[in-house]
Amino acid sequence: MPVPTLVPLSGGNGIVLTAARPGPDLAAAGWSEEEYAASGIARAADPAHGSAGFTTRVVVRRPVQAPASGTLVVEWLNVSSGADAAPDWTYLADELVRQGHAWAGVSAQLNGVESGTATVAVEGAVLQGLKAVDPARYGGLDHPGDAYAYGIFTEVARAVAERTGAALVLAVGQSQSAYTLTTYLNHVHPTERYFDGFLVHSRGDVAAPLGEPGRGIDLLAARAAGRPTPVRDDLDVPVIVLEAEGDLLGRINYLPARQPDGPMLRVWEVAGAAHADLFQIGEFEAFLGCPDPVNRGQHAYVARAALRHLDTWARGGPAAPTAAPLEVVDGALVRDDLGIVRGGIRTPVVDAPADVVSGDAGPDASVICGLFGRTLPLAAGAAERLWPTHEAYLSAYVTATDAAIAAGFVLPEDRDAVLAEARHG
Repeated sequence: MPVPTLVPLSGGNGIVLTAARPGPDLAAAGWSEEEYAASGIARAADPAHGSAGFTTRVVVRRPVQAPASGTLVVEWLNVSSGADAAPDWTYLADELVRQGHAWAGVSAQLNGVESGTATVAVEGAVLQGLKAVDPARYGGLDHPGDAYAYGIFTEVARAVAERTGAALVLAVGQSQSAYTLTTYLNHVHPTERYFDGFLVHSRGDVAAPLGEPGRGIDLLAARAAGRPTPVRDDLDVPVIVLEAEGDLLGRINYLPARQPDGPMLRVWEVAGAAHADLFQIGEFEAFLGCPDPVNRGQHAYVARAALRHLDTWARGGPAAPTAAPLEVVDGALVRDDLGIVRGGIRTPVVDAPADVVSGDAGPDASVICGLFGRTLPLAAGAAERLWPTHEAYLSAYVTATDAAIAAGFVLPEDRDAVLAEARHG
């Protein structure tokens, strides 16, 4: 199958890609940002649907005046809000830039291009696909339906890898995009065998449907009718499944699909982390209207470590470290007397707590707030019992930071940023 063509997009109002938090200054880092219309032919995940032509968009960010690693990280853009978003770029951008990994965000799904129903909506916000938002820029796009989304993702990755000269190509995706990557691993990768590794980030219990021509994937219907679906156990490339505490139960409900590590699989579960958090939403937290402050966990630092290990592993280096699972008894997370979950990957905010970070937003939270977890104060008297002095707290926080780095779940380069999140005074 010929490699898709990439034609620069221009005009209209510029690149449309939902992000609540600003990323690194790419120009200052010697990076470029380009957007292309990618046109080609994609095979359907279900062979009964054959192949179809497509024209979608891809955003490419890469080093041009800075050293390049030769790795291309391809993100399946998330359409749960009704518009394309790049949650993994937000979490991983600092690691991508400092390592020199090129990044491509692919509009793989129908909803991101043609508009459709939001899986998760924020009250008062109406988000649409690219063609509706900016027809002057994106009017020429043409998506044939999510039966071909998996093929589109592969073919656009091929085109960008050729354009950037990448020697290693990794696939990443968070939330709905992790459901689709699960399906990709189970049904598409055994035939295509294109990607060199996968970071499946915050998936739920089922896999996404294979899709239908002319229609978007109905993930909610698939979850209602589906059954727990682990990642296949005969993997030939490294895969890290990264789950937040908030992903195990509730709306995401990964627990029924939880599986043990394998020769090419690592499952990481992050204590005190929510499906989404303050790092993602930034100054727009108040816009969500949540009853409690959203989760202030350290999910981002673990995600960066996961990418570092995946890249090393895919290059033939050591496998990613194994991680203890979160403790679950009778279908419920086990918590200590402070309310902090036991087990899992530990970060300083859970092992040297100044408050209680949780993936659970409580019974009265809206759907969107449920995904963002919450942060509550320590119980009365708990801080004084734990930390008789502020110096004792800071010492414990530093010790917890260094323990997470030594275990491989926080990167040494992020030490200063993690330490800066300690409470001062």
